[in-house]
Amino acid sequence: MRTRIIAKLDVKPPYVVKPVHFEGLRKIGTPQELAKKYYEQGADEVMYIDIVSSLYQRGIIFEEIEKTANELFIPFGVGGAVRSIEDFSKLFHYGADKVLINTYAVQENPNIINQAAEIFGSQAVVVNIEAKEWDNWYECYTDCGRVQSNKDVLDWVKEVEQRGAGEILLQSVDKDGRKRGFDLELAKKVVESVNIPVVIASGAGKLEDIKELIEYAKPTGVAIASMLHYDLTNIKEIKKYLSDNGIEVSK
Repeated sequence: MRTRIIAKLDVKPPYVVKPVHFEGLRKIGTPQELAKKYYEQGADEVMYIDIVSSLYQRGIIFEEIEKTANELFIPFGVGGAVRSIEDFSKLFHYGADKVLINTYAVQENPNIINQAAEIFGSQAVVVNIEAKEWDNWYECYTDCGRVQSNKDVLDWVKEVEQRGAGEILLQSVDKDGRKRGFDLELAKKVVESVNIPVVIASGAGKLEDIKELIEYAKPTGVAIASMLHYDLTNIKEIKKYLSDNGIEVSK
């Protein structure tokens, strides 16, 4: 099965930013410019996450999403500040193909996953998980890695699958933005806990990190941010390297 290579845009409108451990934001460029750049490089998908909206308790900035969607002809996932079925509906109207949800589902109403899957189809509902490691378990965090939930990541992934989510985006608060490799154990445990696609983010610093993650945890996709934003590599190079090492990717 082909592994998808996904460009992840962490957005603090109107800019894409790059945090480390979900903090300390550095401006990279506009979502429109970067989405277009990664699309042209051959990304299989783009994920756009407004990382401060829940934290600041403000609504979704639909105009920014529409501008970015207009640059893309590949699947486009959007998240941040999603609190209602109406938000899902409007995001699809403004160009999203999938909607990512985290804070509201974890902290307030997990039933929104069931409702959205029923109305829009499972394939359109992605649960974004921000995981932090403790001594012998992983906890779900929300609000850009700042708010604890007391929910166990492995329990939550099974629950969201049962509720109808079609995909999981797994991010590691501990590894995010450090470019020192993925949390391989976390990735493997989550992939093996569910039967739905799992995309892993947080940790790519070199091409070997991506290869190691795919071989060890077998996710359906890898989401890359820092390596692309800082021009350490590009999508074409990533795919060529993986293909040369016997990992199936799209052309």
